[in-house]
Amino acid sequence: MVKRNVILKSSISGLLLCVLLFAYPIQDDVLYENIPKLNGNCPPGFMLNTQNECIAQNLYMQYSTSNNPGVGGLKTGLPKVRDGFSPQKIDLGRYLFFDPVLSGDGTISCATCHNPNKGFSDGLPTSIGMGNYPLKRAAPSLWNVAYLRLFYWDGRASSLEEQMKGPLFSKDEMNNTPENLINTLNSIENYKHLFAEAFPERNAQRPIQLEEVYMAITAFEASLVSLNSKYDRYAHGYHEALNQKEIAGMNVFRSFVARCAECHTPPLFTNQQIAIIGTPEPNGLPLDPGAEVPFNDRSLRGGFKVPSLRNIEKTAPYMHSGKFKTLRETVQFYTDGRGHAVPEDENLIIHWHIWEPELSDDELDRLVDFLKTLTDESFIPKTPKILPSGLKPSV
Repeated sequence: MVKRNVILKSSISGLLLCVLLFAYPIQDDVLYENIPKLNGNCPPGFMLNTQNECIAQNLYMQYSTSNNPGVGGLKTGLPKVRDGFSPQKIDLGRYLFFDPVLSGDGTISCATCHNPNKGFSDGLPTSIGMGNYPLKRAAPSLWNVAYLRLFYWDGRASSLEEQMKGPLFSKDEMNNTPENLINTLNSIENYKHLFAEAFPERNAQRPIQLEEVYMAITAFEASLVSLNSKYDRYAHGYHEALNQKEIAGMNVFRSFVARCAECHTPPLFTNQQIAIIGTPEPNGLPLDPGAEVPFNDRSLRGGFKVPSLRNIEKTAPYMHSGKFKTLRETVQFYTDGRGHAVPEDENLIIHWHIWEPELSDDELDRLVDFLKTLTDESFIPKTPKILPSGLKPSV
């Protein structure tokens, strides 16, 4: 067995901001009696307590969410996090996440559309489902989903468990059924043993339950934390983390001219709300009604969840339809004029933060410089080399 300690170190001068050191022995996948062993250690960014629960630990815990020091303030706390999962549940979820056995024909896994090497997106304008079926929207990143309260572009789900049922059981995506999924997993001896290990409180002879599948995948997705970017080091007091161009871009981002931070609010870089900004659809396609449909609210027509900008550099193309290929094109859209891309036959209620800031080319370039400082993949999880099903990971 090979172990490697991954340790995050940060030293912030002038402030009492010493980061805890989290040792995460990452085990190479080892078969013991033909069963992959589950990791008993928490992922980086989490601390194991006496109840065998992984509790989130980060420097933003120093700051209050109730005393927000202005829009875009650096010393702002995070919202409530989903944590408290056992390391065994997290590691079981990791195997499930990468295993195409979860799909109807064994060809698509969660990682197919949420590839860790592509910012937990897939690099496509809109994702591809079962049988190469083109889906309508882009795959959103999963970084920091433990802090989110709305899921899907149209915000129709309020929990990770609710969200994952969509792709699992959609005929256009993973094309499985609850009955087939649970029967498949219960037919695999490795998974039967792993579920018994991850859920020791239940009878090991009891069949695997759907709720256990949902919980394990949720536990893994909730462990995907990205809070150690160049920006974060700057926010915690190490001002040499950003260069002058990046600082200039941050000042544009936070300004009441550009108003980026009013929707993409630090430190998550999203306010977790639905916003109507009037982005054009690609190739002349009709307007995507967005949140209007699940909320049955005409005032939300064309509205989509404000995405986090964490690791945005890694998740091109951009917007719900993948309309813009680059960050530069994306920021240009916001300065081209309020509602300039809305079809003539549509009367959308454009968000009041979208107006005509008339940013210069230099200001737009500096914005892009700043957005790239939000990249942090230091806690990227390991893709399994072998899967309990015997299939190959689909990444």
